Amino acid sequence: MIVLTVNAGSSSLKFGIFERGERGVVRRGRAQIDLRHPPLILHVATEHGASDLELGTPVDAEQALDRAVAMLEDRFVPSGGGFRAVGHRIVHGGDRFAGPVRIDAEVLEALTALEPLAPLHQPQNLHAVKVLGRLRPELAQIASFDTAFHQTQSPLLRHFALPRALFDEGVKRYGFHGLSYTFIVRALRERFPTLADGRVIVAHLGSGASLCALHGGVSRDTSMGFSTLDGLPMATRCGTLDAGVVLHLLARYGHSAESLTDLLYRRSGLLGLSGVSADMRDLLQHRSSEAEEAVAFFCQKVARDIAALATTLGGLDAIVFTAGIGENQPVVREMIASHLAWLGLSLDPEANGAQAARIDSARSTIACLVIPTDEESVIASETFQCLPQERP
Repeated sequence: MIVLTVNAGSSSLKFGIFERGERGVVRRGRAQIDLRHPPLILHVATEHGASDLELGTPVDAEQALDRAVAMLEDRFVPSGGGFRAVGHRIVHGGDRFAGPVRIDAEVLEALTALEPLAPLHQPQNLHAVKVLGRLRPELAQIASFDTAFHQTQSPLLRHFALPRALFDEGVKRYGFHGLSYTFIVRALRERFPTLADGRVIVAHLGSGASLCALHGGVSRDTSMGFSTLDGLPMATRCGTLDAGVVLHLLARYGHSAESLTDLLYRRSGLLGLSGVSADMRDLLQHRSSEAEEAVAFFCQKVARDIAALATTLGGLDAIVFTAGIGENQPVVREMIASHLAWLGLSLDPEANGAQAARIDSARSTIACLVIPTDEESVIASETFQCLPQERP
């Protein structure tokens, strides 16, 4: 039984190929298509190496998805049986979906209704579902949600100071990156069981970035709220913003909803601050004061929000860094830690530079870990969970 996972974005399609093993899901390969650069290529990687498969031109995103699935089936599914199911990353599940679900017409309608809450992500996620539903109606499709993990949070923390009627209509804090946090909780329980039961803040720092406060492996608070625009500054997203700024932009410059969306989602964050790049790797190498300021701004905001979430937890036992920046940038981790020395956090420079799994120093009162995330494996696990068990 082999399943495919799909993470559909505006500029890329990412795939994972998984088989169910005795101890859980086993990855057989991964693949990706960059939709920005024709001719479109399916980049496939396995433990035995990598290869590029040309999808042909001209080809649109729908044809690319269809051809990619067919190519991956030919490569990974023995005897031509086809994938058992496809698991999709769906950013927003609202309050209705607290776990994975098989997608039917009713579910798809409910998820489409949530598109205004995640206008940059949800339509892309659901487009892949609709394409495969039309081209391969016999194929089971499963939705895994980034929001579901945070439904354990207190209603108090999900409110904004707005009229209660708006809360009842869905204007509330949802939280995101839940698939990543699910994986980190599993990794903590397997590798650091004592810490997994304690008060932990996970820093998912990538092009999208957020923090999650865990107690006993359960989400208690998070930096992202109503939308994926909230919280930490990100690659091109502004993060937390005074609502008065939005009112000012509307009144002074006559922005439309579309132009504001473009400004806040695509032209702000590290890109807007630096004027150089949205990529932390570029900024760390660039010598301009603007690039240095963007990096410093990011690190200070991450540290400030970690301290705030520690208040929710009533203390802090461990910090986990994950995702692209969190896993791979020792300088960023050290800059963040330097702001949190008053909390008792101290890094071991050698361990931090060597990308060790545990990077706190002997004198640190807070454990500090680096754990690579794997959202695709969570989607695969949840996909198998929603399928009927096959008889031996």
